Amino acid sequence: MLPQSPSASQAPRRFGVGIDTSRYGHYAAFLNEQVQPAAAELQFPESAAGYALLRGRLDSLTRRHGPAHFVVRLDAAGQYADNLRHFLHGLASPAAGAVGAAPFSLTLSCGDPQRNKNYRAALFGSKKSDPVEARAAARFALTERPSTDIPLSQELRILRQVAGRLQAVVRQRTRLLNQFHHLLALTFPELALLTKELAAGWVLELVHRYPTAPLLAAAPPTDLGNIAYLPDRHIAPLLEHARASVASLAGATVAELVREQVRQLRDSGARQKRLENLLVTAYRALPEANHLDSIPGFGAVTAAVLTACTVAIERFATPAKYVAFFGVLPVEVASGVERDGQARAPRRWAMSRRGNDLVRRYLWMAALSAAQCNPAVKALYARVVAKHPQHKAVAVGHAMRKLLHLAFAVWKTGRPFDRDHYPWQTPAHVESSDNGMSPAPETSDNTGSQEGQAAGHKPDRMPAQPVVTAARTDTLADAAAVGEGTYLDFAHLKRQLPLARVLDQLGLTARLRGSGPQRRCACPLHRGDARGRTFSVNLDANVWQCFAQECGRKGDVIDLWAAVQGLSLRAAALELVQTFGLEPAPCGGTEKRHG
Repeated sequence: MLPQSPSASQAPRRFGVGIDTSRYGHYAAFLNEQVQPAAAELQFPESAAGYALLRGRLDSLTRRHGPAHFVVRLDAAGQYADNLRHFLHGLASPAAGAVGAAPFSLTLSCGDPQRNKNYRAALFGSKKSDPVEARAAARFALTERPSTDIPLSQELRILRQVAGRLQAVVRQRTRLLNQFHHLLALTFPELALLTKELAAGWVLELVHRYPTAPLLAAAPPTDLGNIAYLPDRHIAPLLEHARASVASLAGATVAELVREQVRQLRDSGARQKRLENLLVTAYRALPEANHLDSIPGFGAVTAAVLTACTVAIERFATPAKYVAFFGVLPVEVASGVERDGQARAPRRWAMSRRGNDLVRRYLWMAALSAAQCNPAVKALYARVVAKHPQHKAVAVGHAMRKLLHLAFAVWKTGRPFDRDHYPWQTPAHVESSDNGMSPAPETSDNTGSQEGQAAGHKPDRMPAQPVVTAARTDTLADAAAVGEGTYLDFAHLKRQLPLARVLDQLGLTARLRGSGPQRRCACPLHRGDARGRTFSVNLDANVWQCFAQECGRKGDVIDLWAAVQGLSLRAAALELVQTFGLEPAPCGGTEKRHG
């Protein structure tokens, strides 16, 4: 008996297709809705003929079972799946009326490789082969129903490729620079005492002409004066140090080795410059402008790098998630020595190394520029420097974070940065007092309400309360408002200050895990390595506790600030008043005052 032709109204049957990718070919497995093999597994090469084999297998399943919907899951290995993804996206979204359009529907997902690996290990244990990887991916597509990947535009794919090449060249330049430092430590170590920027043009020219200390010691001062951009004040110290150098290597072979290292550094610098120009060209060719280059401090290269690594701003619900993605947050460091040889303090905070190193590199330079020309960042930078005058790198970290908040809002709203939108020089709580209004409660960066506030955009109507910007949590109260003799009402302070704001100010928000009011992370008081989840906070009750036996501390916002900063409770309360612009005690109230 011949099979009946399927009815036009018949619902399509779902099939899971798992594909394990590699450089020269791929392996596909096909499962039906009962998670049983629907067709023979297929190994096909990375070529037009191989893709035709895959298309033929999908057509064969459709002819055999009627209307079909294929849920495809790729186990991608590096960039080997890019061509295959482009091919499958073409099957999923054929042009209207195109010849050879697929008689089936198709959705495609390509998840995190580590997640795919964990899923495969849960099903098949330690077994690892192309068929096992493909079967696990097909089962994941059927049972877990992953979200569909959105295909990237051709222009964005080109931008990402250029950014990848730029990242490789920048990393290579960093390695070459480290090797250069090592050579100079053996041939002329005193040069590092005169300048920290050993990759500067005049340094490279000086070392290329005089690669060892004896050669430099014999050079006449007039020859050094002819080196472009070499400061005149450095000529005499250079000669003095060269004549008394403690270098342990010299000679013609060593000199040629140093010159070769300089040539490699110059070549990598030229390659980096060419790729930056190519990156800007690709950024200008994007079909939709995101206006990141309108933010003062952001050059076209920085905007292009951030765009390539972000891909789509819709991936991030809040500015805090965007900041955490690039690792622009402080982490605790408690070991090592400083540059001057002094031991570091028992506890200090440094910028995290999470996220994309290329973005951090260009964002750091953008922050230094924005601190001079961006009104939003300049005001924030000045306030943080006033609080940490000995650690300006902390202020640069805040400026980097602020720039990401601005980028998030500009990209989300689709409008260029407006420098006149907000009085950046005046903190929000000071402006409220001048207007005769009560200070507005600050919102945490974890909420999505600040989506357009940080960009400097005027809303369509006046808000019910003063606008709060991304820099708001870093503002300082008027120093004259509080002092050692100020009365403090601890209960009144705690009512004004949610625990979420203090956690965000301390850089702990991005480390918390959980979606409800109860969240956990590594204890910032006794774990400098950021491991474990013994530190628990309740954002509704505004309390915290460490459940580790060796710590066991707990309390409220004042207790947390005192423990992290190493202060007494009264000193911590005074600092909270200054940092967050709080009211020390109720005005004219009858409540009991503490302190």
